[in-house]
Amino acid sequence: MIGAGAWAVYSHLPVLAKRRAELDFVAVNRLGRAELEAVARRFGFAVASEDYRDVLAADIDVCVVASPAGLHHEHTKAALEAGAHVMVEKPFTLTVEDAWDLVDTAERVERNLVVAFGYNYLPAVRHLEAALRDAGGIGALEACQLSMASCTRELLSVGGSYPEVGHDEIPAPEPRTWTDPVLSGGGYAQAQLTHVLGLALPLLGAVPVEVTALTSSIAGSDLDSHDAALLRFGNGAVGTLAGSSSWVGVDSARDLLTLRAFGRQGQWLLDLDAERAYVFRDGDRVERRLPMPAGSGSYDCVGPPNALVDLTLGRSVVNRSPARLAAQTVEVLDAFYRSAASHSPALVRSRA
Repeated sequence: MIGAGAWAVYSHLPVLAKRRAELDFVAVNRLGRAELEAVARRFGFAVASEDYRDVLAADIDVCVVASPAGLHHEHTKAALEAGAHVMVEKPFTLTVEDAWDLVDTAERVERNLVVAFGYNYLPAVRHLEAALRDAGGIGALEACQLSMASCTRELLSVGGSYPEVGHDEIPAPEPRTWTDPVLSGGGYAQAQLTHVLGLALPLLGAVPVEVTALTSSIAGSDLDSHDAALLRFGNGAVGTLAGSSSWVGVDSARDLLTLRAFGRQGQWLLDLDAERAYVFRDGDRVERRLPMPAGSGSYDCVGPPNALVDLTLGRSVVNRSPARLAAQTVEVLDAFYRSAASHSPALVRSRA
């Protein structure tokens, strides 16, 4: 583990701890000696170091990179070249060049690279994909509406933390991870719209070619807290992408994530807050409503670390959050921030 901060301790390590029969906790890295030693004791790591290179020197097979986003490229590339299969947190990288360099590196060294897009593994998303296949799709994309609100207001403000965390079991987030643009790359778009894009792009089957973005900040912060963008796709389709930071404690801290797509022959909806999803195909006039039991719209990041372990063990599982997809999200976010800074449309710099 490179970067054992709040989310890694809350989510990734407990998920992996359930698979102790198949893996050993060998080495952990983070800054802060007291916090490092607490994580090592809790999960039984043999090596604990503030230098990430000591993790790579420990002859590891699997590495989880959960360091600040500005360090993802350095840490992930080093882990891949050390021979490890890797899961890296989102956002994947802060630059398009670094994103595709990691894609190329993983392919060159023949190692699996999984990105922590937990939504992609939810049963509701798999049901939607299957329904779209069964229906024959919705035809050529004409328009889409992608939106998300999540409880990041405190995290992206001056304090850079959540009110509920910061105790022996779960350390408080390091504020600079979120509020220093050198480490974070930006505000809400980097923190959360990366999730929206990682989920939406495979479902849409298309990547925007142009972005026109606007942002606003809450008092006391220079980071984008609320985001809005117009999207243009290569076939002439249009879309909207919007995100807002809400307060912890509102809506039970659930992400309010809704995706809609309209095509030449139908439309689909995925509303994880309302727990509602359907596919409509004009030709048969049938609305295929998909099963979404209570609670099934809530976020978890169980899928990516489990996929990493299964792929490492040679099992036949699908990497639903591959590096190529993550690189496409970086391309769109790069255009988003360039557009917001220039107050004009920005073309997506794509290598696809």
